[in-house]
Amino acid sequence: MHAFEAKMNKMKPAFAKFAANKYVSAIRDGFIAAMPIILFSSIFSLIAYVPNAWGFYWPTAVANALTVPYNFSMGMLSLFVAATCAKNLTDSLNVKLPKTNQINTISVIMSAEICFIIVAIVTNPKTGIDLTYMGTQGLVAAYLVGCIVPNIYKFCIVRNVRITMPDQVPQNIAQTFTDIFPMLFSVVVFWVLNLILQGAFHANLSQCIINLLSPIFHASDSYLGLALIAGAMAFFWFVGVQGPSIVAPAVSTIETTNVGLNTALMHAGQHASHVLAVNTQDYIMNMGGTGSTLVLAYIFLLLSKSAQNKAVGKASVIPVTFSVNEPILFGAPIIMNPVFFIPFVVTPMVNVMLFKFFVDVLKMNSFIATLPWTVPAPIGIVVGTGFAPLSFVFVILALILDVLIWLPFFRVYDNDVYAKEQAALAEEEAEKKAAATTVAAPAAASSAVVTAAKNTETKKDDSAASADASKVLNKDTNVMVICAGGGTSGILSKALNKLAGERNLPLHSVARAYGQHMDVIDDMDLIILAPQMDSMKDNLQEVADKVGAKLVTTTGRQYIELTQNKDKAFNFVVNSLKK
Repeated sequence: MHAFEAKMNKMKPAFAKFAANKYVSAIRDGFIAAMPIILFSSIFSLIAYVPNAWGFYWPTAVANALTVPYNFSMGMLSLFVAATCAKNLTDSLNVKLPKTNQINTISVIMSAEICFIIVAIVTNPKTGIDLTYMGTQGLVAAYLVGCIVPNIYKFCIVRNVRITMPDQVPQNIAQTFTDIFPMLFSVVVFWVLNLILQGAFHANLSQCIINLLSPIFHASDSYLGLALIAGAMAFFWFVGVQGPSIVAPAVSTIETTNVGLNTALMHAGQHASHVLAVNTQDYIMNMGGTGSTLVLAYIFLLLSKSAQNKAVGKASVIPVTFSVNEPILFGAPIIMNPVFFIPFVVTPMVNVMLFKFFVDVLKMNSFIATLPWTVPAPIGIVVGTGFAPLSFVFVILALILDVLIWLPFFRVYDNDVYAKEQAALAEEEAEKKAAATTVAAPAAASSAVVTAAKNTETKKDDSAASADASKVLNKDTNVMVICAGGGTSGILSKALNKLAGERNLPLHSVARAYGQHMDVIDDMDLIILAPQMDSMKDNLQEVADKVGAKLVTTTGRQYIELTQNKDKAFNFVVNSLKK
């Protein structure tokens, strides 16, 4: 068992380094920034196509009207992602540049959009303009544009390739001339590249990428491909690196493209057959969070003999229902616990292969829309597949299988913890009896003294904490909590704000998912990093140092305690600010 843990720990640094790579982060964060487009456009898909499952079809004119918002949001997704990806990489590059010589984010966004339009729009003298690759099928090209354009700007900024204006010219006007060369170079690079590809392959960059990646798209929808994706996410998380942060950038293009293809198939009255979609990851592979821990939280709550495990279940069951599974991952713990390695990796694989069987063999529709990841998985599966009748059967069968996989391993772990608890209780009871038979009265007196001393000490600690708080929080203090998806960070942030309101303290807390933190980070005094984001610590430390904020990390159990105890969370903040 110790050898297993040592091996996992040895792997962690390499995986963490990959997850923290600035280009991987820019792609992941750029895609996350565009999620509101995907979510709101899915509302129109559901309204347009869900009735089909029950035999009702909108008139053609109504159906076409319902798809207009979808076509001009999801249908332009790659254009927006090119901009958000470029923006996130620019933020990362600016961290290492002097504050007086920064890349202009607005100019980068505009350049990225121009460059992407050049490599994505297909023009045909007979059919006119084709916008197909402005949507989900152009995502890989969008990532390339988003990663290359900021580097062209950095090249020009660092080497002072610019039009220099006299000192008398206002700064905003001078900045316009500063951005001319990098914008020109960016557009020329992609314009020339597009001309070369058109001449050689009669296709633009987006088309060439789709043709090149077509075998990968097909492989990802196979039983083996789906199982590897699901297993990889769980494996990386088990090692201690947030799994989706590594795997998601590699498959997000395929997932989003497949949702668009499924919607088009539904619109044509055909079977939505592409299995790998955004919500396939959220609800099938990660039912209740990475590792498909939904049923495990209820098992801990309802079947534990151990008081410790029952407490973990009680604290975890509501968050895990909404796919925030850190309380059970770190509370049990599941992460780096050899007993749970097999079910943690295997359960997501079984779920997704069962889903593929339902889609391919039983002809149940796959996901035709994208819902928020926090929707409880059983509800999300039913709604996301358009209320397909077979989806109810799938949910029941998947839950039963998950219980059967997790239960034997839980029994082994629970019995072990329960045995340790009983041994500790027996030892404590024996000590009490021994003490009682020797000096009952002095012991009682001593106990009273100890109790009084403890009460006095507690009062001193509370007084010290209040004194520390008044010293440290003598001005408005801003705290940011960062986690992977914004779930547990939101719980901790709300607890801090509630306590600050109760005590009338100038403490203000915000929660952010990693990748969405740059908008307010300049105003922060303290940044609290959730344990699953430990691999991003070095990146965030650079940003924190630049804006003059303190960055503190947390361990698994410590972080869960902070989310559940607002007094501990407050004391943690005060002590962190004192250092």
